Amino acid sequence: MINIGIVGGTGYTGVELLRILAQHPQVSLRAITSRKDAGQSVAALFPSLRQHVTLDFVDPAQAQLDRCDLVFFATPNGIAMNQARELLAAGVRVIDLAADFRIKDVALWEQWYGMSHACPELVAQAVYGLPERNREAIRQARLVANPGCYPTAVQLGFLPLLEAGLVDSQHLIADAKSGVSGAGRKAEISMLLAEAGDNFKAYGVSGHRHHPEISQELSQVAGQTVNLLFTPHLVPMIRGIHATLYARLTQPEGALDLQSLYEQRYAHEPFVDVMPSGSHPETRSVRASNLCRIALHRPRHGDTVVVLAVIDNLVKGAAGQAVQNMNLMFGLPETTGLEHIPILP
Repeated sequence: MINIGIVGGTGYTGVELLRILAQHPQVSLRAITSRKDAGQSVAALFPSLRQHVTLDFVDPAQAQLDRCDLVFFATPNGIAMNQARELLAAGVRVIDLAADFRIKDVALWEQWYGMSHACPELVAQAVYGLPERNREAIRQARLVANPGCYPTAVQLGFLPLLEAGLVDSQHLIADAKSGVSGAGRKAEISMLLAEAGDNFKAYGVSGHRHHPEISQELSQVAGQTVNLLFTPHLVPMIRGIHATLYARLTQPEGALDLQSLYEQRYAHEPFVDVMPSGSHPETRSVRASNLCRIALHRPRHGDTVVVLAVIDNLVKGAAGQAVQNMNLMFGLPETTGLEHIPILP
């Protein structure tokens, strides 16, 4: 059994992680930390976990995380970097679901996140946890930077095109929409039902923290710096991300079979479903699952390809992908504990 600790188990990502791990056949939950809710039972805060998680939240100072095999950080940005060094020195492996180790350029990270990095020497050691690209490196990793939700959907949508060199990497567009759970479990006026319900808006148009993460990873795939226009939107639903991606093709029309390209690239990926040509994947078709569903369009057989990618932002975009990485790190079948069928309605 893998002894697991979770730092920050009171947010939406934390409870989703608990939901998945409580059903995982090879996991033993040892400690779930919270300063604010220390002493309270997990089930009291999250009744959905009654009879599945019997632990109480504990103060981080009392959690004995160094006795765990792996610790997940389901915390705000800036927390994991202050504790990772000590845990790694104790032989504990770490998966950070926040952004502390995603961006390799530390100065750029500090610019976007507005704080000094507490352990810049660990950033180079961290493996970016997108299994569809970095599976073998993840298996050997001690520290995994779990990708962001928008970056997961955007990368999975663009990967085959960039790997094959079929599109102009200087003109990539990602138009993405997220449900309100992506903002976290906190009191914020813009997330109130009366504010977010019956409403639709863009945000972060002039710059979003996920942009440098996406650009960094897509540039590695393309072998050159990409030029990406990324616009996120907030939609009045709880879960889900829908990314509509645009790229300009650079190959003659007759030489391209984009559907086959995607089907072959993801043929052995358990959590990527390439739908029939011309499909329109819906966010509800992946709700509560670790799936990414992708469909391709080429309007009027022109030189622009439109890729539609949907994920559940809390599962494939966060907790599910983190467990997928854990499975790889401990030599388990990648799908262990993650074969949930999406819920409908």
